[in-house]
Amino acid sequence: MGNKWTKTALALTAIAFLGYAAWTGLRLNRGGSEQSDGDYLSLLPEVMELIKQKYVDKVDDKKLLEGAVNGMLASLDPHSAYLPPDFFKEMNIEMSGSFGGLGIEITMAEGRLTVIAPIDDTPAFRAGIKAGDIIWAIDGKPTLDLAINEAVKRMRGPQGTRVTLTVIRRSAQRPLVFNLVRDIIKTKSMRARTLEPGYGYIRIAHFQERTGEEFAAALHALRTENGGALRGLVIDLRNNPGGLLEPAVTVAGRFLDAKAENGLVVYTKGREESSRMTLTTGMDDKEPRYPMVVLINGGSASASEIVAGALQDHKRAVIMGTQSFGKGSVQTVFPLAGGAGLKLTTARYYTPRGRSIQARGITPDIIVENGEIAAAAKKEMDIRERDLENHITGEETPEQKPEPAPPARAEEKGVTDNQLGRALDLLKGMNLLGNKKS
Repeated sequence: MGNKWTKTALALTAIAFLGYAAWTGLRLNRGGSEQSDGDYLSLLPEVMELIKQKYVDKVDDKKLLEGAVNGMLASLDPHSAYLPPDFFKEMNIEMSGSFGGLGIEITMAEGRLTVIAPIDDTPAFRAGIKAGDIIWAIDGKPTLDLAINEAVKRMRGPQGTRVTLTVIRRSAQRPLVFNLVRDIIKTKSMRARTLEPGYGYIRIAHFQERTGEEFAAALHALRTENGGALRGLVIDLRNNPGGLLEPAVTVAGRFLDAKAENGLVVYTKGREESSRMTLTTGMDDKEPRYPMVVLINGGSASASEIVAGALQDHKRAVIMGTQSFGKGSVQTVFPLAGGAGLKLTTARYYTPRGRSIQARGITPDIIVENGEIAAAAKKEMDIRERDLENHITGEETPEQKPEPAPPARAEEKGVTDNQLGRALDLLKGMNLLGNKKS
């Protein structure tokens, strides 16, 4: 009996809708299977007018227009977005290195809010949120189909206030609940230390306005600690989601010969001439040529991939770790009326030898998984740019063939980080080989 009434109700609903469509003059098919450009141009105001007149509740014009713009941009790629005035202001503050929130870099993957990487030494990082986690709910409210701008707005807030994130992690059998306290996120982009006498380590968490200056200061401090010279350096770009382009070019440029391939670090190509740039190193203050290893993983994106790609193409460093994220598109921010902004994808990045990073990423010269958690890491962080809905494609480039490295017991060296331990071993081996040759 229930099925009979259900079918009857559905039939009546369909008849009512068709009758209403005929009554309002709604043109379900404008004289054929194809609509002209004029039809499409009139579609938005027509739909808005119908919503304003017939929708069950009164709808604010601003909400309708912002929803239309967000939908328009979401149909292009995952990184183009409308930035409301308050969010646009917050974005500028974030790039300066201080804002209130949790410290998570996020993206949309298959309609789900997904963590690219937590920022070092932030509430999210300390709580154990990981790259690849899906943020299923914020304060109990589901995030399915929630715009990134709105998600960020919900997670940002004054220092000391609380927020609860419900997270889906592929290696966990049930959702994980994180009760977090917002903090002032002072995203210090640099951390440096001596691994062993003569061997330095610099961790870059994010590329910000002052990253280039901080990097130069870190190198100077390491040289001072090690008798005025380094025998090897590890640059750690793991879980570095990117940031500003210019500081990334500055970092890579310290190690590149301005005469080799014209000192090219990265170039961009887009439809318009204004979107095409060639960024080279012109710095006089260069580092001596010592062995280098750059560590990357699935959380390394955008500007960090540019640094790794440039040093790899110039054969200035060995790239080690796992495949990077593959975010090789350029976003330009255009100011709009009323203090808002439009972030629009305008070009693609290319490494000095013409490799497109987009939806491919940087393949390490030597693949090294992260020790005992390698299997879990593969399950948790298999989201890349190529997996994002509506991602733009790259261009065909020669395939890289990395050398897989056997597992190492780095703890015997006093280093609990397997990838870092392998990097240190490689630097020492390169120096040993160099001494034998001489």
